[in-house]
Amino acid sequence: MLTYLPTNGKRLKVKVTLSAPAPIAIAIRAYDPSRPDTYYLRRAMRLEPEAGSKRAERAITLPMPISPKLLALEVVEKRSQREGNASGKGFTVEGVKVKAMSPAQVWATPDMHSFMGFAVNFAQKAGYARPGFYNSKDYGFLIQYLPIIQGPLGNELVTPARVSRHMPRIQISQRLFKDFTVPVRVAILMHEACHYLKDTRSEKKADLCGIKAYLDLGFPSIEAVYAATKVFSMSPGTVGRPHIDRTKDIIKFIDNYKDTKGKGVAV
Repeated sequence: MLTYLPTNGKRLKVKVTLSAPAPIAIAIRAYDPSRPDTYYLRRAMRLEPEAGSKRAERAITLPMPISPKLLALEVVEKRSQREGNASGKGFTVEGVKVKAMSPAQVWATPDMHSFMGFAVNFAQKAGYARPGFYNSKDYGFLIQYLPIIQGPLGNELVTPARVSRHMPRIQISQRLFKDFTVPVRVAILMHEACHYLKDTRSEKKADLCGIKAYLDLGFPSIEAVYAATKVFSMSPGTVGRPHIDRTKDIIKFIDNYKDTKGKGVAV
């Protein structure tokens, strides 16, 4: 199923209701059809009938704190390489409903507020933007968009972004960044900004500071976890206990954020 929604750049929640006669894996994609590599959401899910039921049913709500002028929403059966072809059992989209999302309630320093708008704007255009320098409106932050990020010997570094703690400049790898969804890009940018704004080398402090800003804006929590694990998986040979602990800290922080609705969550 492919449908187009006139989202007009608004904050929205999209509710998709699905059903199927048998267990089935589903992929949901939401993207800007007018721009390449501009996915606002990529989600996989599985429909399973409940005990005693002959049909699988599920409703999923997709928070979209930012959107393009026109949003393409695509729901397809997910095919794995092992399965080869789709099962052919099919599914039905029972309904798609769109409703307004509440305004963001962000508690942050003026510098972070300024960076948030800059980060969201760049995340939306990173899929098609050319390499170069991008300044925030107040010239308080600079993004250096590079084809790749290189090390001292000219080798490509497997990191999507890095920042200097001594100046507000973030280097971003276009090759890696353009494949991420818009929310994942925002989460990564918030993390990097927190290294500078908090003047910290601590990955944990940057993780939690960045995720709070990301969640305050209303982005889905699952993409925040995915952003961290995706970056870790880029260097599988170096993944160890510290990365596992960071992931646990991120999940614990998100759970606490949900329980308190973001109030009183310190970073």
